[in-house]
Amino acid sequence: MKRFSEKYISAKDMDWEELGGGVSRKFLGYDNQIMMVSVKFDKGALGSPHQHFHTQATYCVSGKFEFEIDGVKKIVEAGDGVYIEPNLLHSAICLEEGQLIDTFSPVREDFLSGDGVSYFGDKE
Repeated sequence: MKRFSEKYISAKDMDWEELGGGVSRKFLGYDNQIMMVSVKFDKGALGSPHQHFHTQATYCVSGKFEFEIDGVKKIVEAGDGVYIEPNLLHSAICLEEGQLIDTFSPVREDFLSGDGVSYFGDKE
């Protein structure tokens, strides 16, 4: 991961990471308290049901998604935001190719180590 200082990451210098299943991501910035990640989805790509102890807020940049959070389904489109409480089971399916900005608190250490991508499918 390229950094332009000890504390900051330049997203322009980051490469997209292929997660498999039509999903890729790029870290936009993080420290030990918060993490922002851009996630691109091909139509039909799935974020399988999962849960984590992190607070999550997601902004839909483009596309159309069906989110299911704690058993409740909602359609999310460009300009919409979603809040996901810690430990709630949630998933998303991409209905129209799109991009999400996910923000987590605290930082997703599992993402940094590469261990936290199993709900997007296998890396190709």
